[in-house]
Amino acid sequence: MNAKVLKLAALTLTLAFVHGVTTEAQDKPQSSGSNDTLSYQQALQRGTQAVIWGMPAVSMVALRKGAQRDLGATTNDIIYFSKPMVSRHGFLTANNQVPYVFVTLSTADGPAILDVPPASPNTVFFGSAIDAWQVPVADIGPEGADQGKGGKYLFLPPGYNKPVPSGYLVQRPKTYHLYIALRPVAIKGGTLAQGVEYAKRLKAYPLSQAAKPTPNRYIDAFPKAWDTLVNFDKTFFEDLATVVNEEPVQEKDLVMMGMLSSIGIQKGQPFKPDADAARALEPAIKLAYDMMMQYFVTPGEALVPFWSDRKWTGPNLSKQQAEEGFPFVTKDELLLDARAGGLYFWATFAPKHLGKGSFYLMGLRDNSGTLLDGSSLYRLRVSKEVPAREFWSAIVYSRKTAGFIANADRVGISSYEKADLKANTDGTIDLYFGPKSPTGMESNWIPTGEDFFLIFRLYGPEQAFFDKTWTLADVEKVNQ
Repeated sequence: MNAKVLKLAALTLTLAFVHGVTTEAQDKPQSSGSNDTLSYQQALQRGTQAVIWGMPAVSMVALRKGAQRDLGATTNDIIYFSKPMVSRHGFLTANNQVPYVFVTLSTADGPAILDVPPASPNTVFFGSAIDAWQVPVADIGPEGADQGKGGKYLFLPPGYNKPVPSGYLVQRPKTYHLYIALRPVAIKGGTLAQGVEYAKRLKAYPLSQAAKPTPNRYIDAFPKAWDTLVNFDKTFFEDLATVVNEEPVQEKDLVMMGMLSSIGIQKGQPFKPDADAARALEPAIKLAYDMMMQYFVTPGEALVPFWSDRKWTGPNLSKQQAEEGFPFVTKDELLLDARAGGLYFWATFAPKHLGKGSFYLMGLRDNSGTLLDGSSLYRLRVSKEVPAREFWSAIVYSRKTAGFIANADRVGISSYEKADLKANTDGTIDLYFGPKSPTGMESNWIPTGEDFFLIFRLYGPEQAFFDKTWTLADVEKVNQ
């Protein structure tokens, strides 16, 4: 075959190939509004998994956007509570006995400093700093690097390679956005007012202002209806796109990044799903919610028994994850379901070191093993002595939202209120949970009215708790 024939054959093949591609592109079916198209099914499947993957990060975006919307707060503002939270505050499984203080930081323009005051004689901080994916970066307070003596935590941007000044508690998170939640806990007779004033000594500013920081704004969130709960609707994907555009892509997430384009999320691009994806995302978010809820309530998945003969449970987190500070990554896998349904579907701000400052006992079921419901009355008998150096509390949460039950007059009871609670002759205290209080026990009652779960917290848990020589009675249904 001569050169002229070869050139003609090559040209013919090229034209045929181009014609085929062009024809295929022209023949590609447009959205028909049917749920049977492959593009719709792809968006449904990938959208569902994107929700489970993105749960921890979207929860933090919801907190930050809620602060901007409801409080007018932005980076470096110190958001404090002048009183403990009540039902109008939308937070995942928050404590209602101790006021909180929150700070958001960003290192997108350079390193940032969190200036923590020394513990006072009557108040200490319990809390942590986490990154945009809720990976704990540092515990703060007596259990943290400052050891309660105060200090300046210096957060560096990802990949930062410039000289680091001395005198700081240096942290190297993998994301630009950082979130800090602290509880100023009263000790040795400390008061609420002292705790609030202590919280207002916290400072945050860029390293570039270290010599002369701009004074912080201190915003009291208590009077407001600050809602940080995730919306399980299409706005979830808008918030997920925000994370993708703001933060570095980590190697563990490359496969998911390759899938997100099919639902309209691409780094450096606005969120723009096509017609099939837009229709698929609503059922995708609902399916993902149901999957995470199922994981949360199924025994042995998110939660495992703390005592072999009781229904109280604790987070199903491996010793390895606890020791490594809960990255939810092993050498073999990203623990996708354990990270989402196992923890961040119902909680935020995990500590870097579990169990030192506090421990949570989860109560989803009564002594018969049945999930707690909003139409029944239940009793929890708390022993006279509880191995908690600081205090204990029992708080009710909506099973649907994992936040406080909306419009409830009371959401929790703690040992701080012992003097106002009715005790039994042996010193035990009966707490009641239900739509109506048993006669004469209003002081010991927390209203429900919808399906719920409990968290019994121990602050400053002692050895009797960890070696399990002390036990907590199961919740029991009471005949009305």
